[in-house]
Amino acid sequence: MSCHMIYYKDGQKMMMPILTKEEYMAIRNGGEQRERVKRIRSGEESQKHKLVQMNYSCLPNEDGTLRGSTRMSTTVGMDIDHIPAEQMQAVKERILSKAQELGLLMLEESARGAGYHLAFKRRPELSQEENLKWASELLEVEYDAGAKDITRVFFTTTAAQLFYLDEEIFSPLPALPTVAKLPNRSDSAIAPLGECQKRECNIVKCLEESNTPPKGEMEGASFKGIPYTSIIAEYWNRTGGEPAEGERNVKLHKLAVNLRAICDNRKEVLMQVMPRYGLSETELKSIVDSACKEEPKGISKVIQSIIDNEELRVKNEEFAADDSDNVQCSMFNVQWKRLPQGVKDSIDAVGPHLAMPVVTAICPCIGALATGVVLDVHGQKKGLNLIAYISGDFASGKGNIDPVIDAWMTEVRALDKMYQMQEDEFRSKKRAAKNKKEQPEEPKLPVRFITLNTTVANVAERLANTEGRHAFSFTPEADTVAQKFRTVMSDFSVMLRQSYDGSKYDREAKSADAVNVHIEHLLWNVTMCGTPDALYRVVTNYTDGFQSRIAIARTPDNTFAPLEDKPKVLTTRQAERIQQIAHLLPLMQGEVVLPKLEQKGREWLERIRIETMKNDDKVRARQRIRVCVTAQRMTCCLMLCRVCESLIQKHGMNGAEAQLKQNPNLWKELLLKTQTPQMLALYDVIADSLLENALHFFRDRIENAFRSRDYAGNQGGERLKRGKNDSIYERLDAQFTFEQAMQHSVAVKGASVNHNTVRQMLKNWRKQGLVTQTEDGRYRKLNV
Repeated sequence: MSCHMIYYKDGQKMMMPILTKEEYMAIRNGGEQRERVKRIRSGEESQKHKLVQMNYSCLPNEDGTLRGSTRMSTTVGMDIDHIPAEQMQAVKERILSKAQELGLLMLEESARGAGYHLAFKRRPELSQEENLKWASELLEVEYDAGAKDITRVFFTTTAAQLFYLDEEIFSPLPALPTVAKLPNRSDSAIAPLGECQKRECNIVKCLEESNTPPKGEMEGASFKGIPYTSIIAEYWNRTGGEPAEGERNVKLHKLAVNLRAICDNRKEVLMQVMPRYGLSETELKSIVDSACKEEPKGISKVIQSIIDNEELRVKNEEFAADDSDNVQCSMFNVQWKRLPQGVKDSIDAVGPHLAMPVVTAICPCIGALATGVVLDVHGQKKGLNLIAYISGDFASGKGNIDPVIDAWMTEVRALDKMYQMQEDEFRSKKRAAKNKKEQPEEPKLPVRFITLNTTVANVAERLANTEGRHAFSFTPEADTVAQKFRTVMSDFSVMLRQSYDGSKYDREAKSADAVNVHIEHLLWNVTMCGTPDALYRVVTNYTDGFQSRIAIARTPDNTFAPLEDKPKVLTTRQAERIQQIAHLLPLMQGEVVLPKLEQKGREWLERIRIETMKNDDKVRARQRIRVCVTAQRMTCCLMLCRVCESLIQKHGMNGAEAQLKQNPNLWKELLLKTQTPQMLALYDVIADSLLENALHFFRDRIENAFRSRDYAGNQGGERLKRGKNDSIYERLDAQFTFEQAMQHSVAVKGASVNHNTVRQMLKNWRKQGLVTQTEDGRYRKLNV
């Protein structure tokens, strides 16, 4: 964390860390400090600049100075100023009530008593200003926009104005470069601030003595370039997996014994890097104390093997490179480290170049697993209904997505296998009773993973038996669909369109043996992989809305890419982490409104609307409408994974499951909190990608379809039939230009109109006495 006191040396502001609560309170409660606060409260504003100054946001420069520092600490200082007196108490209570959610470390009243200073745990994925904005929204109070730089200092008050203090704020800082040596601490009493600037300061230890990694459960700490998080994850992978219920303490003790050799056998470092699995500070400290009491034996073989693994060392930097030839890859470069469990593992399994394709592919899986979740988008409450198509040339890496899909749907497929065994048993009994009067009754089993290598009738029958839950279909070869359903592609399209909307679906036949189904809400998510030409065989109509309901992603062009030394594969560890999230998703039931996500979607819609209006791009303008909905659903899927991840990290896998079962609304509360700037930024990434790919594949085909004489749209009004007043002539004003005539001709006759046809039309009008041409080149109607 970070708590620094400011002092002056040779006219420069210097920073000194405060390492204990005792030091901090002694500084606040010095005689001169108390006197100055008292005088300020009495109206002597000039005394404010003589108060103790603290900084909670940055680390010192290499020479210990404050000015120009750009190194952010793990703590953020925030100034809330100019609060009306009648609101002071309410603001304080609001801050204290959200202390845990905020990560509050310190809260004090300002010197004049008209505001507050607070320090909270930094969200590392956000900038200084973004952290302040995030906290401001959480607390529903404006921060001082003039105090948003990390080097801003706060004039400290006394213990009487201190309302909250967490000793974690004094946790040791990361090792710093060698700095100019600061004065040593003496055993004398703490000197008043006025004397501190005149003689050797005796308040804190030298910066070079503070060399412990930052606290925060492994966040950011590393050994030889490998994050402790990665070391621990690989350790679990090699030693039988994460602790299950009943073995947590034993396994954590063994982990601590193994880690201590790369933590200098220091308890305080182990406390910072060890995972907690729901343990309290006292419980974890007991395990660490016990581990450190054992006789040191050097680095164990398993840890040595892990830190010698070059792949782990470079893995953390893998996504940092921006490939200018692959826009879809670079979209996730900034955010990949903070993507939730399961999603990040899916990307790790295929490589960063397939980040967008794999995220697009797994979102229908997540939506199907979270079948009880209903999201409000623009006031419409629908399930997370999604249809995805991953387009790529042959050998472009689409096949790497297959095992990832399998990992997400492991539990569903295992249950389906049991049902299919029951169906096989029925078929055996039916064959055996072929000529008997008594026939076995056919079971109606809720198989949810539905193959597409079948008939539309069979698919419909399966969908009717899912007991109100989402079905899911996946095909690694979209040509399977194109070939199997080529004569009934319109039926297939109708089913998918209605599944996207979750609307009613009926299918009737005269024969008693034929498939008859009546589904109140058709819930069916689909992921298809295939080549671009197969996409056109699946989507054959460009005006019925099927195309606009599909989320399309493209694999990058790897035609000239070198063969990888170690091709990406889904590891056992990655599959386990995916399956953990997949196991928790079905436990979430109910409707949810995400106001910040909704606002993000509306802002994106409006931005695209303005862009398309300026360019008169009607195809792009119409595509944006469903893209917005799809992107919101996909972003919600990622947010649900974040909720599961946070529960697992806090309570362990079994504890997370218990929490969701005991508190059915817990996931909604946590989901609202996932609407962070970082997560919301993914919405723009997803929406822009979906819109770009839809236009890449279908713009020309959509434009041609709408120009067709077979298509009668209702653009420009509500009437579908044209009368005499819909003629080009009647549309024109009494006086008009050639350009206006051209515009109305295109509106009536379509884009095939050219300048020559308009000129010929006007020539005919002049001959017929309908118009005359004026001296300025304009035209005037003669019969008006």
